[in-house]
Amino acid sequence: MRTLISTSFVSLDGKLDPTGGDPGLHDTQWTFKTVDFLPEAYELKGREQEEAGALLLGRRSYQLFAPVWPGMAEFARYKTLPKYVVSTTLEEDDLVDDWGETTVMRSVDEVARLKETDGDPLLVHGSATLNRGLQEAGLIDRYHLLVFPVLLGAGKSLFSDADIAAQRVRVIEHEVYSNGIQKQVLDVLR
Repeated sequence: MRTLISTSFVSLDGKLDPTGGDPGLHDTQWTFKTVDFLPEAYELKGREQEEAGALLLGRRSYQLFAPVWPGMAEFARYKTLPKYVVSTTLEEDDLVDDWGETTVMRSVDEVARLKETDGDPLLVHGSATLNRGLQEAGLIDRYHLLVFPVLLGAGKSLFSDADIAAQRVRVIEHEVYSNGIQKQVLDVLR
């Protein structure tokens, strides 16, 4: 069985996709506007690329990343990995041509079946709606979070607000960097 890892840049109040409010912070560049760049704070991202067996994305995150990541040297390994996009609306014709093998999945149930296969970890980047569905289905095994020292208020939350049983986690790694970012690697306890 594969490990499913949710990896996100997240605000202190659990938001990963801000909307509304301060136009200076509420766009796709909010992470770079809230702290000074510190390379060691992003070490986890490089490690994820080396350990991942496949990428799992929601439609919106795929549409944000697919036009950009294939040409970026810092994400070169992702180009070689299989990618799975969970969407009820995305069609095969909507996929980019230069990002390697990509499969459209229609449900969280398909993700559960993929998780049952052998292989290296499935890595979910961003993908707020998908993350909440995976959490509600009990499919997330680990969280890799870079928590930024900002309260965004409005926006999409990483975590579900559904009436589900509490999910305990165990801290595997934790570090606070001089720019205020906190690395939190958490295993979901079953």
